[in-house]
Amino acid sequence: MDLARYASDPARSRGRRHAEAAVPTRTEYQRDRDRIVHCTAFRRLVYKTQVFLNHEGDLFRTRLTHSLEVAQLGRSIGRALQLNEDLVEAIALAHDLGHTPFGHAGQDALDDCMAGSGGFEHNLQSLRVVDELEERYPRFDGLNLTFETREGILKHCSRTNAQRLEESEPGGVARRFLDRSQPSLEAQLCNLADEIAYNAHDIDDGVRSGLLVLEQLAEVDLFEQFRIETLREFPSLQGRRVLYESIRRMLSAQVYDVIDTTRAGLAAASPASADQARQAPPLVKFSDAMAARSVALKRFLLHNLYRHPQVMATTDQAKQVVRELFAAYLHDPRQMPPDFAARPDAPRAVADYIAGMTDRFAAREHERVTGRQLLA
Repeated sequence: MDLARYASDPARSRGRRHAEAAVPTRTEYQRDRDRIVHCTAFRRLVYKTQVFLNHEGDLFRTRLTHSLEVAQLGRSIGRALQLNEDLVEAIALAHDLGHTPFGHAGQDALDDCMAGSGGFEHNLQSLRVVDELEERYPRFDGLNLTFETREGILKHCSRTNAQRLEESEPGGVARRFLDRSQPSLEAQLCNLADEIAYNAHDIDDGVRSGLLVLEQLAEVDLFEQFRIETLREFPSLQGRRVLYESIRRMLSAQVYDVIDTTRAGLAAASPASADQARQAPPLVKFSDAMAARSVALKRFLLHNLYRHPQVMATTDQAKQVVRELFAAYLHDPRQMPPDFAARPDAPRAVADYIAGMTDRFAAREHERVTGRQLLA
């Protein structure tokens, strides 16, 4: 497929931190994708969870299945907009590599533990994984990904961390957080595909868990519209098929809304290149009406699922696991593997080690170092 003039062209990439010769069968972004799929941190995502912890059920989303869903949505939208699908896929598959065990609960706990040592941001950790922590190649640390993939991975970044990154990499992936420019259109698309994916699958997982029921979702306009449409067309439909079809239609409506809104924005801004698109306001987005409906859905999920007493109880236990592991390793670094224990920056070494854990490994490690089992 021909790329639009504003798409990221791998032949014009800003390159890698360590120069490498091109290969004859793959573009630079395809190489990035392949390196991500084969790395250790990507495999660990299968046992890192979203809302429900790994031991709570086999069919709930994990970071891996979520990343695949983001990649699928991103590629579908990117194809319609003539963006670079390979770059979209690479960013989508890598965007959660730095997430801790136990979802946002683990991240919040680790950030608290690191409050006096630079804090913890999972997007920054994802970049750290691909830049430094992966150990696969003889000539450099990390995966040596292209600038454009790394830029997309760093979805959010505090100004303090952006300034620190800018010092070590002038004009690099953190510059946009200081000069308020945008990332590539492919990165913007991944950000939105991430939101579309987790809103949809959290409805699915919430109903599967029994913490949400379809009747509750009647107050969510974005979902209820498509449930009514589904039952109007299939009046005898029952059970999970109603849920699945309603979610499918909701996803389709959001995808087409993004495509139509973005096409209109691109036509108005008329960027002549990927770099010109970076200087414009965000161009890959929902219409105002769809954005408001998406916010309402997120608000519903926050109050009815993420803050459900059963979820909060597990969340509190998960935070305790992370806090106690951090304290134990900081007190005695020899509890960690030798390469972590030997690092001079002990708090960051502990954070790197814990962030790399899967849910079940963290639970087992906690039981080993404390003698107590918090997550059965």
